[in-house]
Amino acid sequence: MVLASAALLLIGGLVAAAWWAFAPGPSAAPGTVVVKVPELSPLARTGQIAFAENCAGCHGDHAAGSLQGPPLVHRIYRPGHHADGAFVAAVQRGVRSHHWGYGNMPPQPQMPAEQTAAIVRYVRELQAANDIH
Repeated sequence: MVLASAALLLIGGLVAAAWWAFAPGPSAAPGTVVVKVPELSPLARTGQIAFAENCAGCHGDHAAGSLQGPPLVHRIYRPGHHADGAFVAAVQRGVRSHHWGYGNMPPQPQMPAEQTAAIVRYVRELQAANDIH
């Protein structure tokens, strides 16, 4: 009986920890999160424009997610879990779906390195403004 109770507590703790790690935060619509947009640096403003033109179709306005792609303003994409190089690699080589059920992201070979760097800066500034560090 004591062992069963301890096992249930352990399982409950693991479920709670998994929920905290992967819960998207406040939702605006299915597949999206609410994003507070801060005052942006000049590089991030350039990235905001490039993101709107190249990424928002799947990742939503201000990286809030959509029915086609995940929100990038999310704990899963915090710098300690997905470094800037992971974003660059995803743009250059694409990425297999591993956190979400949206499917694979195809490579975006049309994206110049400078534009990709500006987009990464934009996403990081959005994340910081939304307490994702």
